[in-house]
Amino acid sequence: MANAPITPKEKLAWEFAQRAHKDQVRKFTGLPYFDNHVQKVNGTLKLYTTDEATLIAALLHDVVEDTDLELEDIERDFGYKVMTIIDGLTKISGVFEYGSSQQAENFRKMLLTLSDDVRVILIKLADRLNNMRTLGSMPRNKQLKIASETMYLYAPLAHRLGLNAIKSELEDLYLKYTDTEAYQEVVHKINESKSYRNKFIKSFIQPVEDELIRQGFRFTIKGRPKSVYSIFNKMKTQGIPFEEVFDLFA
Repeated sequence: MANAPITPKEKLAWEFAQRAHKDQVRKFTGLPYFDNHVQKVNGTLKLYTTDEATLIAALLHDVVEDTDLELEDIERDFGYKVMTIIDGLTKISGVFEYGSSQQAENFRKMLLTLSDDVRVILIKLADRLNNMRTLGSMPRNKQLKIASETMYLYAPLAHRLGLNAIKSELEDLYLKYTDTEAYQEVVHKINESKSYRNKFIKSFIQPVEDELIRQGFRFTIKGRPKSVYSIFNKMKTQGIPFEEVFDLFA
């Protein structure tokens, strides 16, 4: 999906968003907003969908909030479907701007939007993933606020939608910024055991692969280590060192 060709309408949205954000920069880095956020959000979504309305809405997701353009402009140029996705994103944009006492209610409100259009949530997750990937440029208080919010609200949403790669990366980035020492320790241990893990995965896959070939199936088998956060959480809850975590693979 990542290499799906850009459609004429998506190209138009690309140019539209570039013009809308041409003078904007990211707050803490000063880097161009379109290149370093909007484009990245669109790129993440291309890994999961070829739906044109979703990809266009991803390019336009901040246009109404951050510029003088309005929903009517979006509907006129890109249609009702794209406009409703942008409208949904705009409506939930303030849902997480409160203290922790409000979070349970905010979480419930966001889940309710799933019944309207899941694409709103998908874009919101891609948006948050990019923000988490660039968290290093933010002040410490912002890092902790955004990381905690991500762990409590966004990672469970990714899990609910079956987006394991996004869920795992959000959790790993949460750990990276809230307990850097623990994160680095687990990463070091994972890297240290890479050779052993590769051999284990290969030996596990081989008989399964042989049987599938014998049966005439077309298939792909993948093995990977558990996420950093998943391993850390098991160490913490069971009170064991890395070496005693037996289910390191998925």
